Parts: sequence; structure tokens; C-alpha cells
Amino acid sequence: MTHTTQKWSLGFVAAFAAVALSACNSSTPAPTDGGTTPSGGGTTEGGTTTSARPAPSKAPFTVKEGEVIRIGLVASRQGELRPWGEDSSNGAALAMAELAADTADGDPNKLIIEGHEIQLVVQDSNSDPVQGKNAAEQLVNQGVIGLIGEVASGITATISDVAFSNSLPLVAVGATRTDLSAKGSHFFRVCYTDALQGPVMAKFAYEDLGLRKMAMFTDKAQPYSTGLSESFSAKFKELGGEIVDEQFYQTKDTQFAGPIANTKAKNPDGIFLSGYFNEVGPLARQIREAGMTTQPLLGGDGWDSDQLLTSGGDAIVGGYFCNHYNSLEDRPEVKTFLDAWKKKYNANPGTTMGALGYDSTKLMVDAVKRAIMEAKAANKPVDSMMVINALENTENFPGVSGAITLKGRNGDPAKRALVVEVTKEGQKFAKAFEADAVMAK
Repeated sequence: MTHTTQKWSLGFVAAFAAVALSACNSSTPAPTDGGTTPSGGGTTEGGTTTSARPAPSKAPFTVKEGEVIRIGLVASRQGELRPWGEDSSNGAALAMAELAADTADGDPNKLIIEGHEIQLVVQDSNSDPVQGKNAAEQLVNQGVIGLIGEVASGITATISDVAFSNSLPLVAVGATRTDLSAKGSHFFRVCYTDALQGPVMAKFAYEDLGLRKMAMFTDKAQPYSTGLSESFSAKFKELGGEIVDEQFYQTKDTQFAGPIANTKAKNPDGIFLSGYFNEVGPLARQIREAGMTTQPLLGGDGWDSDQLLTSGGDAIVGGYFCNHYNSLEDRPEVKTFLDAWKKKYNANPGTTMGALGYDSTKLMVDAVKRAIMEAKAANKPVDSMMVINALENTENFPGVSGAITLKGRNGDPAKRALVVEVTKEGQKFAKAFEADAVMAK
């Protein structure tokens, strides 16, 4: 494996490893080393603690007073998920720049907290779970106190294993696979889960669009897609709808004539496409070309990329998908973030992962700061378990994507979800859903 190391402004180190696929979701076997923590547990979106989560057992990583504290970010800087990787890493860099400017201690290009310089170190997953794990291991070898990433749940699962076995906290940017947080008490995220977005889209399809007979196309190679289809199907049936057909394909497929013919024969009212933008665009084109021109197309946050319009063209326009925030929201946090992004990058973020990368980085730094203060009060070195505890006790952290509370939620914040409509110009806000209202029976 080869990699190059590049020094970012603000002293942030970016090391891009040659490290390909999963996106907002995928699964991995549960870690086996470690016990359980009495304070952790599984949650339902908008719900309460249900069971204990396994706790890391290895001695935590320790940083002595005055030493540099490094935070690691794994992002898909290359490969098929590059739009998400670029936005999440740019969001992280923007967050670090703002924090450095706000806490300047003689040098506005360095983030200094209580005598510690805080550095961001970036490794490239190359949009691949195995290379994502390699990237995380490289970051561990570089001495990070915590990890951020990924967007793809399949990649995030492998990173989570590395973090767990090294007693490091992990803050996922956009990994929505519901069971990821059950793997260990070290895991946190700033996004909602598929336990919410599937039901959100089912509720929108049934109540807002008046659909009663849905077909689904599921990428069987992506646990994100299979899990999202399952949660959509369960809620749609609960509401009184019918799933008349489910067809399967695999990541990187380009021809869908057979599955489309099977679905067309079932005459659905609408079609749920639970995969990633890479396949959804061509799939939408072929659905329309096959004569299914009136059925609304719906999906999850895996649609979120400018490339969706490039590959889907007019066929995807008018489709709806679930997302984490929208740049047209009338909230001061959104306006401030977009103004800062434009000033730094001369453009808007291409995906919502810019905001989620920004939020996850600010959250991690805030937890590191609280851990430093705890260590100083106890007159001992700061360590990674202190950061895990700080994250676990987070309440109402102000994020661009919404307030983040992790205390008592086992790593899964109760986030609002938005439904957006695909237009020729990008995305248009359609409706917002609160977790408690969606998950209520």
C-alpha cells in the first residue's frame, strides 16, 4: 500500500492512503473483545435505552499534558463515493479552521486547547471497507485519540472494529445502518438511522402521496440498501399499504431490464429505490424507458449527490428522498455554515455530508475539550475513554444538521429527517418529520 502525506493549513495532517464500497450503511460482525457497560444500550429512533452495549476492554490511549492531540478522519477521497468523501473532509477542515480562529492562542492557524495543539489527520478509504479498515489502523499507528467517519456504513463497520479494539471513540458522519451503534459503547453518530428514514419515506409515500401499492429495488450487496428496504416495507405495511414486488440487483450493475419487466407486470403505484446514487440514476432512466412514467420514485439518503442528476437526468426529476438537512432551510445555523463554506471553497457543498462532516468534527473536538478539562481537574493525563465518556454525556450540542443529544441514547441522536424533491436545479424541501411522530404506532 502506498500513500502520500500532505500538511494542511492549520497544521492539520492529511494522509491519503491507497485504500472502494458501501455508503450510508452496511454491517459487520460484532466485536468480541470487551465486556458490557451498564450505562449503554440499544435505542429506537426517538425512543429510550433498551440494553447494554459492549464496552472496550483495552487500556485507553493516553496523551500527556502539553502533547499534541490528534483526531483521525477516514473519508472516501477517491473511488465511487468520492462526492461524500470530499464534502465530509472539507466540512471537517472548515470546522477545524473555525475552531482555531475562535480559540487562537498567538497563532490563528493552530487549534490550541489548554496547552494541547489539536490536529486533524485524514486517511483515504478509497470507498472500500477493507481499505477503510487499513486507513483506521494507520491512524491508530499515528497516535489518534479518536476517529471520525465514515459515510458508508460498510466502511464505518470496519472502522468501528478498529476503534473498539483500541478503546477509541468513533463519531460516524453519515452511516445510517441501525445496528452499528449496538457494536460497542465507543460508537456515536451525528446522523439519523435507517430505523427512522425508512419509516419516514413510507409515511410520506402513504400519507402525502397517497400511494398504496409499492415496488422496491434493493441492492443485495449493500446492507444499507437491504436494511432500508426492510424498514420502509415494515412501516408501509403497518400503515395499510402493500409491497407488490421486490427486485434485487448488485452494486456496479448497469442493466436492469429483467427486474424492471418483473416490476412493471405488478403495476405498482410507486417505486422505492433503496440503493446509492451510483445505480439509482441509471435505474431510474431504465424504469422510465420501460414505460413506467407515472409512478413516483422514492429513496433514502444514499441518493444524495449531484451525480444523481447527471446519471438519472429527467427520469429522476420529481423523485423524493430522505435527507439530513437542506441548504434552503430557514435556520441561522444553516446560513452561517453556507456563508463560511462559500468563503473557504467558493461554492456550496455538493452533498449534505459537508454539514455532517462539519458537525461530527466540532462534536469530537468539543468532547476532547471536555475530556481535557476532566483530566486537569483530576491531575492526570487525558485519555480516549474520557473522550468516550464526554461524547456519551453530550446534550443539545448545536449542529448545522440540528441539535445533537447522545446522553442515554447509545450513540444514536434523535434527529429530524427531511424529505426533499429532486429538481433540475438540485433539491427542494418537501417536508420535515420529527422522530417521535414517525416512530409512534
